Amino acid sequence: MVKTFMSAEMRSFEIFEVLEPASQTIPFVYSSPHSGRIYPPDFVAQSRLQGIAIRRSEDHYVDELFSAASSLGAPLLFANFPRAYIDVNREPYELDPRMFDGALPSYANINSLRVAGGLGTIPRIVAENMEIYARRVPVEDALKRIDTIYKPYHATLRRLIARTHVKFGFGVLVDCHSMPGNIRIAGSNMRPDFILGDRYGTSASAELSRAAMQILEELGFNAVRNKPYAGGFITEHYGRPSRGLHALQIEVNRSLYVDETTLEKRPDFDKVAAGITLFMKRMAEHVESYTGDPALAAE
Repeated sequence: MVKTFMSAEMRSFEIFEVLEPASQTIPFVYSSPHSGRIYPPDFVAQSRLQGIAIRRSEDHYVDELFSAASSLGAPLLFANFPRAYIDVNREPYELDPRMFDGALPSYANINSLRVAGGLGTIPRIVAENMEIYARRVPVEDALKRIDTIYKPYHATLRRLIARTHVKFGFGVLVDCHSMPGNIRIAGSNMRPDFILGDRYGTSASAELSRAAMQILEELGFNAVRNKPYAGGFITEHYGRPSRGLHALQIEVNRSLYVDETTLEKRPDFDKVAAGITLFMKRMAEHVESYTGDPALAAE
């Protein structure tokens, strides 16, 4: 079933939400930009895809997997809008001119690899290369989505990161995603449970990335770093280790917790969520030992 909301009635808390702790006690911000599952009816009408097919790009239930962040003392920002509608893990104007009726603004990035692959700010496809739209989209529609969804989402994320940085002297953004269960590591048959991305060491300190990998492995998960997912726009844009701002992307293997055919939660869902909660708790404990240490405050 595809949940829908009326575009004319969208308010900020419907577009995305922040699950706030009673008091922020740890220098973490969690973000789940792709777990939204409420579909505007006008978008559904524009699409050639229906039902489960249009939901293939979702990071299914990732907001729920990481929902304990607030009880641990960190805010969790999560989308209610679907990634297929607009992808906030892109530059604001990565747009494919072939998709739209009307001229794009001159500052649009029309030549990125993500645009070429159909995965720009307004995606052309969902997973398995399925075309979303039955016909071209009015340019005004795309620009309105950017103004009313993309920009408010990032304004909220920036506010949470800035508040954290001011309060603690440094901050760690964890950008939360899921990946298909058929992902294998090149040159091996290994199916990772988690992939941690730090943009090849540029978005977070090496020490922090090593600690995250070690914690995942101690919890019994198979974890790899940066391949094939090193982090998207959010990780790249907000990670500034030299300024004490660290950004990590974490990908959870969907087959651990959801049936990828029916999108129903697996019996192990709560077990996986509990493991992720332990990961978040131990990351907080690890970082706490560095409070005031320049190793995290600035690399």
